[in-house]
Amino acid sequence: METAKSNLPPIYIVSGGKGIAGEIMVQSTLIQFPDNRIPVVIVPDVITDEKLNEAVAEARRTQGIIVHTMVDTQMRVKLKQRCAEMGVKEIDMMGELSDYVSQLLGVEPVCVPGLYRKVNQQYFDRITSIEFTLSHDDGLNANKIFDADVVLTGVSRVGKTPLSIYMAMFGWKVANIPIIPDLEPPSSLFEIDNRRVFGLTISADNLLDHRQKRAERYRNDLGSYANYTQIEYELDYATRIFRRGGFTIVDVTHKPIELTANEIIRMLIDRFPHYEQKRGGA
Repeated sequence: METAKSNLPPIYIVSGGKGIAGEIMVQSTLIQFPDNRIPVVIVPDVITDEKLNEAVAEARRTQGIIVHTMVDTQMRVKLKQRCAEMGVKEIDMMGELSDYVSQLLGVEPVCVPGLYRKVNQQYFDRITSIEFTLSHDDGLNANKIFDADVVLTGVSRVGKTPLSIYMAMFGWKVANIPIIPDLEPPSSLFEIDNRRVFGLTISADNLLDHRQKRAERYRNDLGSYANYTQIEYELDYATRIFRRGGFTIVDVTHKPIELTANEIIRMLIDRFPHYEQKRGGA
C-alpha cells in the first residue's frame, strides 16, 4: 500500500466570512483521499486589502494554494489579481456560479460575507446547544457548566436528560447533574448562579413507575433502585440539596416535557431579560 506523503503544501481557505462553505467543499474533496496529510488553514474575515495581501504572501511562502469563497466581487477580483502577481495558484469556488446566477436573474449579488450563517443563525445556535448539552449530560464535565444557560438536577429517572435534549433543540445550552444518595454533588453546582439551577422533583409513586418500567424494559433486577422506601429517601435527600443551594424546585409529576420546558424558560426570561431575544424558545 502506498504511503501517504508528508510535508505537503497547505490549502488556504480564504473567505470574507468564517470559511464554513469553503471548508465543507475542501474537506468533501480530501475525504476521497484517505490518510492524506494535506494541511488545511482557514483564513476568515478577509475584508481588507491588508488581510488579503497577508494571506497571499503566506501561501507563497509555504508554496500552498488558495481556495476562496469571496462573495464581495471587488475583493474576489483583487485576490485573483494578487495571486497572479505573486505566482500563487488560486481556486475560485464562488465567482463563476455567482456570475452565472447574476446574469441569469439580471441582478447584482448583495455581496454580504457570512450571509448564509446570518440567515441560518438559529440552526447554528441549535447545533451548538445540542453539542453542549450532550457533552454535559448526566454529570459529564461538571466542572465546566458555567457556560450553561440552565442546569437541571435531580435523582435518577426524574427526566433530566429528555428535558435537556428537548430544550437544547430550541437553542438552550443545558447541563444536568444527577443527585446520588449520600454522595456530595460537584462543587460547581453550588458555584454557578443559582437562578439558573432547577431541581426536578416528582412524586414517589410516579418515580417508582418510571423505574419499574425501566427494569421491565431491560429485564434487570434493580433491587433497591425500584424500592419505594429507597425512592422516598432519595427524593428527600435531593430536596435537601435543592434547598441548600437555593435552587428553584420544579415538580414534574405527570407533566409532559413541553410543559416543564416552558415553565423553566418563562422563569429564565423573567430572571434574565436578555433571553427574551433568544431565538427558538420552546
